[in-house]
Amino acid sequence: MKLAIMGGTFNPIHIGHLVCAEEAVSEYGFDEILFMPAGWPPHKEVQGGVTSEYRYQMTALAVEDNPRFRVSRYELDRPAPSYTVDTVRHFVSMSPDAQIYFITGSDAILEILDWKDPKELLEMATLIAASRPGYPLDRFAEQMELIRQGRVLVLEIPAIGVSSTMIRERVAKNRSVRYLVPEAVRGFIEEKGLYRSP
Repeated sequence: MKLAIMGGTFNPIHIGHLVCAEEAVSEYGFDEILFMPAGWPPHKEVQGGVTSEYRYQMTALAVEDNPRFRVSRYELDRPAPSYTVDTVRHFVSMSPDAQIYFITGSDAILEILDWKDPKELLEMATLIAASRPGYPLDRFAEQMELIRQGRVLVLEIPAIGVSSTMIRERVAKNRSVRYLVPEAVRGFIEEKGLYRSP
């Protein structure tokens, strides 16, 4: 089995995340993409006053119609902070026969050597760097060496200028996010009054 974990705050999840995951399935033939909403990411503050439970629910709504996508509560239900190496270690122990991959943005890959236990992480899983405009990996020798060794794969995805920050800002300004997030997520944001200005 080929299992890919896609981590993120998903605050909220949007079409860019889903296109990236679908492209990964198409490119690498994953049996399953496991969306992993971060509990308390050590390098990133969760913005907008949205609870972890709401981020989980939005992610679940976004992926429910794709049979290869599912969402995990693992990082939300474990003690903080959330480190990628701990999450990957858990799923390696749960699925010892699976090939494990971890999908993240190419901007995060540029910081990989500063992550907790990067050597162990790269021994347990192959990392996939989803291309993002403005983050060319060929300028960084150490990351290019990891790519040459096959420990990091580069996934070119269609350029979609959508971010969770943009979604939150648009909602705060009472602007439409229709088609930028799945319709079920848009309805959830509206129903719960998320990201509204105080």
